Amino acid sequence: MNIVTYVPRKGKEAELLELVKRHESALRKSGLVTSEPFKVWKAYDIRKEREQYIEYFVWINGGASDVAHQTPEVMSVWEPMGPVLEDMTICEVELL
Repeated sequence: MNIVTYVPRKGKEAELLELVKRHESALRKSGLVTSEPFKVWKAYDIRKEREQYIEYFVWINGGASDVAHQTPEVMSVWEPMGPVLEDMTICEVELL
């Protein structure tokens, strides 16, 4: 399971959110994720006083993220994220 936290640059919140919304479709069309539904939350970091988006999804296997970097459909979402991101954290998580 993966949890990705996207922190937009100031004034780029709407642009980043549109890319996050396209992310699921790109990964599904490429066959890189399980059928488990994606979940996306809008969050507000009260200490840093900034908005962020949190996304949950499950890769189909351990090599899927590497394949994604070679997939035009996915890169058409990932590449435009760079200029609108202040920060991004990618975590693999497991239930305890």
